[in-house]
Amino acid sequence: MSFTVVSHSDLDGCGDGMQVLRHGDALYVGHYGKSGMGTTVLDVSDAERPRIVDQWPAPTGTHTHKVQVAEDLLLVNEERFQKADEWTAGMVVYDVRRPLAPTRIGRFAGDGDGVHRIVWAGGRYAHASFTPEGRSDRIWGVFDLSDPTEPREAARWELDEDQPAGKRYAAHHALLEGDTAYLGYGDAGLVALDVGDITSPRKLWRLDWAQGGGTHTCMPLHGRGLVVATDEQMTDGPHAPERFVRVIDTRERKVLSVLPAPKGDFAEQPSRFGPHNLHENRAGSYRSNELVFVTYFNAGLRVYDLHDPAQPEEVGSWVPEQDAPQSNDLYVEADGRVWVTDRFTGGLYCLEPEPELAALIRARRAGASTSPSPGAGRAARSSAPSAERPRG
Repeated sequence: MSFTVVSHSDLDGCGDGMQVLRHGDALYVGHYGKSGMGTTVLDVSDAERPRIVDQWPAPTGTHTHKVQVAEDLLLVNEERFQKADEWTAGMVVYDVRRPLAPTRIGRFAGDGDGVHRIVWAGGRYAHASFTPEGRSDRIWGVFDLSDPTEPREAARWELDEDQPAGKRYAAHHALLEGDTAYLGYGDAGLVALDVGDITSPRKLWRLDWAQGGGTHTCMPLHGRGLVVATDEQMTDGPHAPERFVRVIDTRERKVLSVLPAPKGDFAEQPSRFGPHNLHENRAGSYRSNELVFVTYFNAGLRVYDLHDPAQPEEVGSWVPEQDAPQSNDLYVEADGRVWVTDRFTGGLYCLEPEPELAALIRARRAGASTSPSPGAGRAARSSAPSAERPRG
């Protein structure tokens, strides 16, 4: 099963697209930074003809590659780009009550290397990974938006374990289920935090695994006791270390299964091959606790069915017809239409699932079916790592 391309935009020659989110008729795209562009605003009321209505260049030496939108506010990060000598560190707030005409209203003035990936679904607090002054790498922070014109830091948390030689312990971002935050922490794997009081986060447990590294997104499948975790591929191929997407049983605190890697010669190509991000089941978007959408760099977009979480199955895919694709991030609309960005030159694609896949997407929408409990069905794949190590 596959997808049909509805439209494509080269983002006015700035094709280094990163995070993408929709709000009303507006689509917000952050840029990697190589083009010098920071954020693009598109009118996608006609998905076949997306129209750029505004673009904001990034500050010198800075990439503003992440976007978050809720409750008529848009948050955009500011982070040092590729060891620049001059950069801007912080987080900018825009009023998007008129989605196609954002107005800048506030800014968190950071220090150090700045803010990386933000998570905000509304309410008083956003949270993000950031590198403050005095830290050599990213930690996790909470930011108070009660006055969006003057955001302020409300809490910070970092892993209190020694970093082994050759490893990188760096926070990426956390996704929440109830009072638990599941935080990707680079080579440290997944960290579960108690955020009943988000201004006083407390570590519950940690899990890492063999053949791992660069843990990026840890997405809970609500109500199932499962988290899907991507280990970001950060090395160009060929002969790059393998990176996988795992299904984690949070009750047993172990890896339950590994999603099958795309078939083909992707690993032999000179560009990155491996997972990056997941569609994160945001309110207002497509939500499912069974279907998972993954960007896989040069292997494009992959869709997996986790109805039986011990035996995940690839059920859909799409690879862009361009030189050296690097599919980076994605957003799935409530009806199953997908927006996908390319991190270098490919820009923005709009995809429509073909009929068979569209029917499955509808059937697996949250609330449309009943899922078995973790571990039900067939035994987990033999490729699942055996060296799960929960940490207290």
